Amino acid sequence: MGIRKTFRWNPYADQPHNVAPKSERVAHHLTHLGSYAALIAKNLYYAAPALKRYRRNKKNLFRFSRELGDPFGIALTPDSGENRALLDCLLELNINKVLIRVPSWKQEDMPLFRENMRQFKDRGVEIIAALLQRRDDVLKPGSWRSFLLRCFEELGPLANYFEVGHAWNRTKWGVWDHREYLPLAEAAVSLARKDRLKLIGPAVIDFEFHLYPAILPRIPFDVYSSLLYVDRVGAPENKQFGWDLQRKAALLKAVVDTCGLGGEKPLWVTEMNWPLKGTGKYSPASGKPNVSEEDQADYLVRYYVLCLASGFIRRIYWWQLAAPGYGLIDSRGECWRKRPSYHALQFMTEHLSGSLFLRRVPCSGAFLFLFIQQGQPLLVCWTQCASKRIRLSAAAGDVTTLSGQHVSSRDDYILIDPSPKYVFFREGTSPEEIEAFPEDRFSG
Repeated sequence: MGIRKTFRWNPYADQPHNVAPKSERVAHHLTHLGSYAALIAKNLYYAAPALKRYRRNKKNLFRFSRELGDPFGIALTPDSGENRALLDCLLELNINKVLIRVPSWKQEDMPLFRENMRQFKDRGVEIIAALLQRRDDVLKPGSWRSFLLRCFEELGPLANYFEVGHAWNRTKWGVWDHREYLPLAEAAVSLARKDRLKLIGPAVIDFEFHLYPAILPRIPFDVYSSLLYVDRVGAPENKQFGWDLQRKAALLKAVVDTCGLGGEKPLWVTEMNWPLKGTGKYSPASGKPNVSEEDQADYLVRYYVLCLASGFIRRIYWWQLAAPGYGLIDSRGECWRKRPSYHALQFMTEHLSGSLFLRRVPCSGAFLFLFIQQGQPLLVCWTQCASKRIRLSAAAGDVTTLSGQHVSSRDDYILIDPSPKYVFFREGTSPEEIEAFPEDRFSG
């Protein structure tokens, strides 16, 4: 079937076109029912211990303090003419971790990838090289192996990690079931071992955790990765089959710790975003997932805080820095425009990098997360829907929007809504004394 070998790239949305017709995809799945039986068997084998871990993880959500360290990363597409601007933005964002995609079909551009990465490496930036596959790499294993050899040889001295494959549980990326991904990953492990290169995977996209038990017992990744999008359900707190974002993080951590080789390892989200309304062909999705620029900024902060405070996700990469349909920067035209999400991430990295998460502060109908940075406590707080006024047990020194603009408030009352607020407490305030109480009589 010739169409299975066809690959067309959508340069506006930075992803492949889905060229295979639905009839062919259905026929493939019917032909390979045996692989799904094996997948079910794997999941049944690991189900009991994974669910036991999940119940423990869920019980411990937000209950223990933890150092956040430096968990903020961002994906970008280097361009020799724009690298200075990209580097300046990274400095402004206080981010020194980037993910750069390296497509297998662009091997002729390897010198350009190498030079671009060198510019970032020379500025002290940590680099993940995400290795993208297409259908030809599955059908012609020698082609994929050649690509890996060249990447490891030329980019190995520059990239701190290589992510093996990308969103392979979507047929448009060329892999049609999990058994086709395994040879791609096994080839990477074999070639990377001699140079002691660090590998990340399996780069499964969305809430499809049933694929991990078929992959992780066979592939010794150094770091586990997920492209954990939740844009299809809107806000991060919305549920999908009963799981909201924090419970997805708890479940994912339980699954990878149960079935992965070599015990517990770091778990990173290497891609997530919300596409934007009104961006037309530049949006990677259509309909419901598209949100306003203001909602994108709100969701970005809420996603990061929920995942990082859970303790299960150690690092998160936003896709990507500059892109018209979903990026932190609208890169159309000569003058780039920084969106609200850019300023939200900038303010968040300034105040949460290196902080200690203490606990979630109980408050009916609200999300309140208590951190301490350089000895000073701060709350990040929001509601999922309606506005709510809350009374604090300790006087606030300052209250700001998610981008750092001052919000007027009384010392012990603040108004919160779906757009996150930061509450900075006065010097000498003890974190143990901070509690919050809803004022249900107030109507926003």
